[in-house]
Amino acid sequence: MNVFQLPNAVFLVGLVVQCAIRYHFVQRTKSKKSVRQFDRLEKILLAAMFPPVLLLPPLYVFTPLLSFADYHLASPIRWAGAVVMVGSLWLFWRSHVDLGKNWSVSLELRENHELVSHGVYRWIRHPMYASIWLWGLAQGMMLANWFAGWSVIPAFAAMYFIRMPREERLMCEQFGESYREYARRTGRLFPRLTNAAQPAWALKPAAGPASNEESSPPSQ
Repeated sequence: MNVFQLPNAVFLVGLVVQCAIRYHFVQRTKSKKSVRQFDRLEKILLAAMFPPVLLLPPLYVFTPLLSFADYHLASPIRWAGAVVMVGSLWLFWRSHVDLGKNWSVSLELRENHELVSHGVYRWIRHPMYASIWLWGLAQGMMLANWFAGWSVIPAFAAMYFIRMPREERLMCEQFGESYREYARRTGRLFPRLTNAAQPAWALKPAAGPASNEESSPPSQ
């Protein structure tokens, strides 16, 4: 079985750690009242992440069902993926810690929601999304199977490119100029190297509802 390949076993340990981090913060924040929740599209995006993250990797590791999509991955690449995974897990944990009780698994605003701009949010607005991009890269580098390894990338890309603009519009609507100023001095996934302005759609107040999962203020 593929579970006896050490990089696969290390990946499973990382997956357990990731789930434990998320479970801990779900329990910690579930008593916090939401004042604004989101829609059916949010549920679809979250559901689409389940197979590539929690279903296909165990199927690949513990069963032969996905063996038709196996391919050779050099050992140095797989272990480099393990290093990326460790960085992803640290950023995933740190993002939850810095958001505190402002975080939620779905896109919503909490009661007495605050704009978070300390910790890793001092430099980037979406560190949790950055951690999931890193996780997807690590998964592809560690699991030598086209489906189990790389399917998380298109699934998360759909979530990110649909959710992130809505999230930033909500932040502009909720926090006004404070968030727009914050956006001007931070990058989305990487620290900003210049003071160039953000795209207009991200900086202007939005008309109508938007949302948030993890960006600096509200809420993977």
